[in-house]
Amino acid sequence: MENNRGKILWVDDEINHLKPHILFLQEKGYSITTCSNGNDAIILVGNEDFNLLLLDQFMPGLDGMETLREIKEIRPDLPVIMITKSEEEWLMDEAISEKVAQFLIKPVNPTQILMAIKQELEEDKILEDTATREYLKEFRDIEIKLQENMNADDWWKLYNNLVRRQLDFDRYKSTGLNNILKEQGLTCNREFAKFIENNYKSWLEGENSPVLSPHLFKVHVAPLLEQNRKVCFLVVDAMRLDQFQILLPFILRSFKVKIMPSFSILPTATPFSRNAIFSGLFPAEFCRNYPQQMELLISDSGSLNKFEEKFLTDQLKRFNLENKKVNYFKIFQPQDGKKIESKIGDYLTQDLLAIVVNFVDQVAHRRSESDVLKEMLPDESGYRQIVKTWFEQSWLGRILIELKEAGFTVVMTSDHGSIQVNHGTLVGADKTASKGVRYKYGRNLSTIEKNALKVENPDTFRLPVFGKRHDYIFAKDDNFFLYPNQQHLHTSRLKGSFQHGGISMEEMLIPVLIMEAK
Repeated sequence: MENNRGKILWVDDEINHLKPHILFLQEKGYSITTCSNGNDAIILVGNEDFNLLLLDQFMPGLDGMETLREIKEIRPDLPVIMITKSEEEWLMDEAISEKVAQFLIKPVNPTQILMAIKQELEEDKILEDTATREYLKEFRDIEIKLQENMNADDWWKLYNNLVRRQLDFDRYKSTGLNNILKEQGLTCNREFAKFIENNYKSWLEGENSPVLSPHLFKVHVAPLLEQNRKVCFLVVDAMRLDQFQILLPFILRSFKVKIMPSFSILPTATPFSRNAIFSGLFPAEFCRNYPQQMELLISDSGSLNKFEEKFLTDQLKRFNLENKKVNYFKIFQPQDGKKIESKIGDYLTQDLLAIVVNFVDQVAHRRSESDVLKEMLPDESGYRQIVKTWFEQSWLGRILIELKEAGFTVVMTSDHGSIQVNHGTLVGADKTASKGVRYKYGRNLSTIEKNALKVENPDTFRLPVFGKRHDYIFAKDDNFFLYPNQQHLHTSRLKGSFQHGGISMEEMLIPVLIMEAK
């Protein structure tokens, strides 16, 4: 076999006794260079480009650990497999501290060596090939599934599968399947919009309804409080399933996590979905019960979520939980979060901490105004990475550790997600129409039927009515609304941005993470 699977340097003072192992690896396609001492190994690494180092620990002169430190000065990226006769734990600890990739105990057989080498040199390729093969099979399965009569659970599972593949292809960018996956996502969203059109109204009437925004507190938070458990209810505005998934490795260091499905209501926008979460009511109901909220939505200006704390307090009363000690926080700026972090000890005796965090939504909105953010967030993969970096470095990640130590259960979710929009669709409306680019409410709304769902009777969607001939429209797929005047200017600003308010899996399918201390 041609020696093209990798170039390996094997350093052992008894290298002549390892000839059968060397021949075995050469037959498997590896190029093996050998030497019997640390000094020669250092020179060879300085002169040649090796892919992997097999290193004996106990050698005359420079031992394996001393040799390793010298080699790391030359090639800090070179993976090392250390082979030793010793099973002493201190040696294992030292090997780990020096970032040895694997630690093998002599005697080793050729198959053990081969397995260790494959893990270091070929693991990514093997996993990439596996992910590619599995997705190609899933592609066919998804296409078949789309022809069936799917329910809410089926859509949740399908979207989870698509997200899992997105995360796979973030890691294995050379598969060439990203565009195919993206196109299949668009196909799925077209079918998802039909599913919502056919089922959403019956959900609002209580027929086979999944957990919707107004149900979240009742289903996931109130029962914990009734059991006298301390709860942090954490709502991260506009956070998507894929972004939650990419945070899981960090969260799982401290928590056991159970992920439950939920659906954002329409419109998938903060004034509607997040107010629904904190009030436990649908928009028509919280506008009827709280006229001041109705006035905010009519004006469509300033903060449209001023009354969340009041909503939460009243919802607690409905569940006979008004005796619970509660703190509510809304975080817009990092310094606000750091202020909570600095005083977290004062809040650990509370029964309920409700925290709203606006970072993810702010990044999405500001992208269209910043060339730097456009470069950092060219696509969903870039968005995921920014969310991951923020969370791991932020005050929020740190206070979660404090809450875990204090015995809190964390219920972490979002009000809605967002979708990257790429196609403008013209909309007609009078000057009183709302400003959203994925949803609008107002009089005389019109747009292309295939690109949006029009709701002419808001009562059937449990939405507030602001006057005669008052309609709602919700964008489907990856469309965004444009007015005929200045459409080219707005297209260049909005195309590729992340928006919400409409109908898509990304906006509507929202995870609820129930996080318990390990």
